[in-house]
Amino acid sequence: MRKRLSEKKHSEKKKRLVPFLPNFITTIGLFCGFYSISFSLKGSFIMASIFILIAGFIDGVDGRVARMTNSVSDFGKQYDSLSDVICFGVAPAIMVYLWQLNLYERFGFIACFLFVACGALRLARFNIDTTPHPTSFKGLPIPVAAGGVASMVLLTRVVGTIDAWMVLLVMYLLSFLMVSNIRYPSFKQLSFIRAHPFQLLVCGVLLLVVVALSPEIMLFVLAMTFIVGGALWDGVRYLVALRREKKEEKGATDERATGKDNHI
Repeated sequence: MRKRLSEKKHSEKKKRLVPFLPNFITTIGLFCGFYSISFSLKGSFIMASIFILIAGFIDGVDGRVARMTNSVSDFGKQYDSLSDVICFGVAPAIMVYLWQLNLYERFGFIACFLFVACGALRLARFNIDTTPHPTSFKGLPIPVAAGGVASMVLLTRVVGTIDAWMVLLVMYLLSFLMVSNIRYPSFKQLSFIRAHPFQLLVCGVLLLVVVALSPEIMLFVLAMTFIVGGALWDGVRYLVALRREKKEEKGATDERATGKDNHI
């Protein structure tokens, strides 16, 4: 009897411990986002961008840990979203405003506010979306948008400087993409990961090698490839679906016309 009670207590303790792991990882990511803000306030924009990228990496880990340990919860989802608003909305907006966009005063302020607001709206829409879309996201994910901004700041270590008007344009564009209906590919399917572990490992190693050659340039290229390439991919997918629909309509019209001729 005592043995059963001890085993039951042990299993309950284990159940309480498992949900702690992804939420603790989320807290580490939140710390990185807050640390990024502190660096921005000091004028250390390179360090601020690095901590945003670290927070992005951590954000990709906590969800996978939750799914792999079967500890997905509503609390974890809401906590993760609140953390994302700070790490990938507020932190990059403050960084960019203090870095370049304060030159434009109101327009710069509005651009940064829109980035935060659109990111929060994107997260809210994602949280209430009950329709399963395992292979895609509606709208640009806010961590990717923040990664694009952070990689742009890192790029200045190589190119020297980026014109403020270009940064302003990028902020408005990213804000629009986050609340758009454009579908971006998702890589969260565990079934795909389990089915192709070796291939994904090789791709991961190659990706690390490419990034290591020139981190400042390659991180920017990868971010822009996903942002621009994802939008183009969705556009091509839409055109293919539209063409297929027109063919089906034409086929149905031809069948009706043939049927009328035979009847006559």
